[in-house]
Amino acid sequence: PAGEMGLEPLFQAWSYFRRRKFRECADVCSQLLERPPGEQILYFLLTLIQAAWNLKTRALTEMVYVDEIDMDQEGIADIILDENAIAQVARPGTSLKLPGTSQGGGPSPAVRPVTQSGRPITGFVRPSTQSGRPSTMEQAIRTPRTALTARPITSASGGYVRPGTASMLTNPDGPFINLSRLNLTKYAQKPKLAKALFEYIFHHENDIKNALDLAALATEYAQFKDWWWKVQIGKCYYRLGLYREAEKQFKSALKQQDMVDTILYLAKVYLRLDQPVTALNLFKQGLERFPGEVTLICGIARIYEEMNNISTAAEYYKDVLKQDNTHVEAIACIGSNHFYSDQPEIALRFYRRLLQMGVYNCQLFNNLGLCCFYAQQYDMTLSSFERALFLAENEEETADVWYNLGHVAVGIGDLNLAYQCFKLTLVNNNDYAEAYNNLAVLEMRKGHTEQARALLQTASSLAPHMYEPHFNVAILSEKVGDLQRSYTAAQKSEEAFPGHVDTQQLLKQLKEHFAML
Repeated sequence: PAGEMGLEPLFQAWSYFRRRKFRECADVCSQLLERPPGEQILYFLLTLIQAAWNLKTRALTEMVYVDEIDMDQEGIADIILDENAIAQVARPGTSLKLPGTSQGGGPSPAVRPVTQSGRPITGFVRPSTQSGRPSTMEQAIRTPRTALTARPITSASGGYVRPGTASMLTNPDGPFINLSRLNLTKYAQKPKLAKALFEYIFHHENDIKNALDLAALATEYAQFKDWWWKVQIGKCYYRLGLYREAEKQFKSALKQQDMVDTILYLAKVYLRLDQPVTALNLFKQGLERFPGEVTLICGIARIYEEMNNISTAAEYYKDVLKQDNTHVEAIACIGSNHFYSDQPEIALRFYRRLLQMGVYNCQLFNNLGLCCFYAQQYDMTLSSFERALFLAENEEETADVWYNLGHVAVGIGDLNLAYQCFKLTLVNNNDYAEAYNNLAVLEMRKGHTEQARALLQTASSLAPHMYEPHFNVAILSEKVGDLQRSYTAAQKSEEAFPGHVDTQQLLKQLKEHFAML
């Protein structure tokens, strides 16, 4: 029977698939599987059913497919209960858990804000940059301002819940394939069907154990000569937290077939094992075999950025732009680096480039507004922030814009406007530690000591990784004569930012005072 536009149903389904209309493709395949044409000979019938089954499986997979290379989110349990630690006290510059140990010549926390883990805020949000690696359970549970969403308890409960539950939506009577009744050995002997079935089980059903069993049987049937199956086994091991086994599979696959994707998967394993130097060496070896490969250069830049080696990261991002001059992440990160290096005019050129490329969102206009202000192009500043407020998609983005407007108001000396902007920031996002800190400073200028102290306590409890609230508490307490509280707060400030000169001077004064007592 002919379908829409007179097409034979299977060709119509294939046409839908190629046009990425996966829901329509799955519906046509369902009709074929429910009512196969009776007049066909048996062999052709079986082939038709197999083709429709294969196509529907692929369509359902594509509907929930997420690229495993970029999909990486560590949960609380993955960080705190990590049994894969190599050394508890890592050498400087070899660990992502101690990013501040690497002296990369980047701006200090006095100029560039940092995340919970002490890593500078990047110009481009990625899963690994949102929260860093918190050192305590309390920090892991508390949501940092940059993450916008709470960290999942485990990586399995966070990023993979939607693909796992999507299977029940495809068929009101239950899942399309009943995995418990599948004879995996039979399917493993049919390579074309096996690959589609594996991706369906892995991405759509999120059943890693059955996917691993199928991959193991298929690679055994292929006499361990098919590199694709080894990569899939490695992905299953990675998802199950068996990183050393995943490493072996990816290495074995690389020996058989040199692929960029496999290098990226293996680097992901090393980063999860907190071995950034090994990952860097792997990327550099990959560049010898795939010169100019953008994903590998970008991977190197990301690692240097996470290790707080900002200047080297910027050089590699520039190399990325030599190969691909429309790479949004590289342009954004270089622009951010120039802005925090006190070069807002150059940063403005990079952000304008993003605007010309068609990036049109709240974050970009927010950054354009700040660059215009610091580059003294005041005519464009407020219009950029107005556009950013108009494009804000949620309250957190609105809060960011109002906070920056507060900074502009402080810069032009209008403290009443600044006070109102910071208040509006807290209306939109009640956990905005920086706004609490700045409101406290404005209250101190008005002479409202108790209100300032309360605001600073809120700021320091929301963001223990920031040094400013601790330092301000220390100054305030020292002024009112509470030297013990001042000393405690100054120590916390020094712990958050060891190179802060004012904190060191205050500590020196307090020690001298205590010595006299």
